Amino acid sequence: MTTSVVDMPLTGRNFDALLTEAVRFHGHLCPGQVLGVRMALAGCAALGLDRPRSVGKRLVVFVEIDRCATDAIQVVTGVSLGKRTLKHIDHGKMAATFVDVVNGAARRVVARDDARERASEWAPGESDPRRTQVVAYRRMPDELLLAIQPVTIRPGWLDRQRVRVSCAVCGEGINYQREVLAGGRVVCRACAGHRYYAPLMPQ
Repeated sequence: MTTSVVDMPLTGRNFDALLTEAVRFHGHLCPGQVLGVRMALAGCAALGLDRPRSVGKRLVVFVEIDRCATDAIQVVTGVSLGKRTLKHIDHGKMAATFVDVVNGAARRVVARDDARERASEWAPGESDPRRTQVVAYRRMPDELLLAIQPVTIRPGWLDRQRVRVSCAVCGEGINYQREVLAGGRVVCRACAGHRYYAPLMPQ
């Protein structure tokens, strides 16, 4: 019985194979794909998880931006929004926190701001800025490309109870304790003023 590339331990797969999978999923090669693969490898290594795709819901990843790198992180680790193992926290930062929910260990991996400025040093001869970043981000050692920090996940971000309540304003159901208190009433975040959409009035 042969082991598929997806099921192989990360140490048994070369970077090109991982990047190829990420690009196939994302649709094109870009600096974010390279960063995402590097971030996922560093985060999983820091937790000692060599087979992240086979650990089920043991690995949870918080991503802080909805850009290309997130797709690569999803491909390498196997986390997903639907499984509730991928959490999008919209901070607008090229950062992700990898959490082993069994032992509580967590590592936040951030793409260093100065890596882009230093990219030309690691890709001599490249004239296109994006191509320069793609080449450089493959070559840079982790300590120049990424900052890795041990962190603790605050209570409530991982252990949301599976309950459902109704918003006192709009009546829509709210799952997993995402409701808030406003004026002494239980309301959804949209009705509390954090709405990303504006309802259209009937014509």
